[in-house]
Amino acid sequence: MIAMFFPISGAEINPVYLAVLGFSIGLMGGFFGVGGSFIAGPALRALGLDWNFAVGTDLAHIVGTSVVAAKRHRALGNVDLRLGLIMALGTIAGAELGAQLIQMLKRAGNVNFVVSAVSIVIYFSVSIFMIWESSLTLRAQRKSGRKKSGKEDETAFRHVTSWIHRLKLWPMISLPVSGIKSISLWTILLVAFIGGIFSGFLGGGAGYIRMPMMVYVLGVPTHLAVGTDLFEIIISASYGTFSHALKGNVDILIALVMQTGAAIGAQIGAISTQYFAGPKIRLAFVPLPLIGAALVLYTLLSGHKL
Repeated sequence: MIAMFFPISGAEINPVYLAVLGFSIGLMGGFFGVGGSFIAGPALRALGLDWNFAVGTDLAHIVGTSVVAAKRHRALGNVDLRLGLIMALGTIAGAELGAQLIQMLKRAGNVNFVVSAVSIVIYFSVSIFMIWESSLTLRAQRKSGRKKSGKEDETAFRHVTSWIHRLKLWPMISLPVSGIKSISLWTILLVAFIGGIFSGFLGGGAGYIRMPMMVYVLGVPTHLAVGTDLFEIIISASYGTFSHALKGNVDILIALVMQTGAAIGAQIGAISTQYFAGPKIRLAFVPLPLIGAALVLYTLLSGHKL
């Protein structure tokens, strides 16, 4: 198959591969509320891009994907605008810190190894935790004889979430759309800041960190966490793209080719969420970071690109 030369990053990649990759990421973004950086970053790296280009380009591509998916989720009633706007503030601060860490590693000449190692640990850890929690929740539902469907949601981590809600760190706010009567503003900003660091460091919207934290820490129902995270990613990923572009880490042509497939996948993914209960969405998410970890490990150990 014919490869296309992308002069900004100096890479030669088949555009059909990029379009299919974009479609897959759009599908995941719409369904799980994540940017798919755990797949896109490793996949772009496996094609020969340095990690700084993989991170910056993935951020640029994910902005368009999130706009399409968030619009669809908004129509389904799955977006808490107030929560998304608050989280954007913390995410932007974290994304800048993550981008600065990438620059530091780029100057030191070890960006590829360090980012690869960190991504493997993070992706693997997220998958293990979510398979444990989702399985525990589904098992408890079967034992109690309760049948959950549609947007009904619960987690095995509910006791921890309740404890966090009882922390009285002023200012306290309410999020009626998400069904949260009272929670500290600082808790929301901390969750967003942590997600932002991973967004700037590993690329994408870092929904693989933020979406689970919105469910388990903030207590947001899964469907709302998916839609709200996508809305928040539009703001934070736009900033991250701008920051990485100034540092020369964005190949906008690659991002545009990926977007041709992502626009279709995001629509399909967003519509599909209404047919699955929260724990099943979280359980279906589990294999995806593991695929990303496998791609990174292959590239790191073999030294070859796909």
